[in-house]
Amino acid sequence: MTPEDTPAPIRVSAVVLKDESGRVLMVRKRGTVRFMLPGGKPEPGESAAQTAVRECYEELGLVLDPQALRPLGVYTAPAANEPGRDVEGTVFTHPFAGPGHAAAEIEELRWIGPAGWDGDDLAPLSRIILPSMPVHG
Repeated sequence: MTPEDTPAPIRVSAVVLKDESGRVLMVRKRGTVRFMLPGGKPEPGESAAQTAVRECYEELGLVLDPQALRPLGVYTAPAANEPGRDVEGTVFTHPFAGPGHAAAEIEELRWIGPAGWDGDDLAPLSRIILPSMPVHG
């Protein structure tokens, strides 16, 4: 495959949401086995931050304050659910906004602490992002 044949990365926004004890909220979509940070693909015309806010509301019922989003970085990894594709995630942090609940395509929520940040059931993008996170803060 030549570089011209390589598909463009799937662009997503994701949010690191930590509880008071430093655990991070992960989600698993229906019909999949890997956990990932909440977030998703942008709608036409949406900024990365707008996508993050909308997706957290749709997936978790959480209302995030756009002013409280803090950019963490842009990361690239193999896509968890689309073989042969990469995902490019614009990742934000946001203060704890409540426990949330599984909604839309989300089947399961899991709060994980640092000991689980390199778990085999995490999406590749999450396995890159989480180990770089400070344990508290």
